[in-house]
Amino acid sequence: MMERLTPQEENVMLLVWQLNECAIKDVIDKMEEPKPPYTTVASIFKNLERKKYLEKRRFGNVKVYKPLISEAAYKRHFLSGVVKSYFDNSYKELVSFFAKEQKITREELAEIIRLIEKNQKQ
Repeated sequence: MMERLTPQEENVMLLVWQLNECAIKDVIDKMEEPKPPYTTVASIFKNLERKKYLEKRRFGNVKVYKPLISEAAYKRHFLSGVVKSYFDNSYKELVSFFAKEQKITREELAEIIRLIEKNQKQ
């Protein structure tokens, strides 16, 4: 079972997914100013390792981390939970909600339909 990430953990994972294999310093380098202290980010990495999102290997003195869960798998898992909890398990309801709230344009909706049709043909 995939454990939910805190916003801080999610932000770190988004950077790890971009980098694929990385050291803690690589992630800190990509963070926006003001950058958190190394110890804070190291603690987040330790939590992500405990939650089975990252695996660690040593290269000499350097610890290199690699994602154990893909970004797509994470998004799929938690989006399906949101759809189930808030939209009566209906992606149609989800899209309808965003359309009513004017969070999605007619062009974006047309693009979604094109993507669905394209994927159904494959």
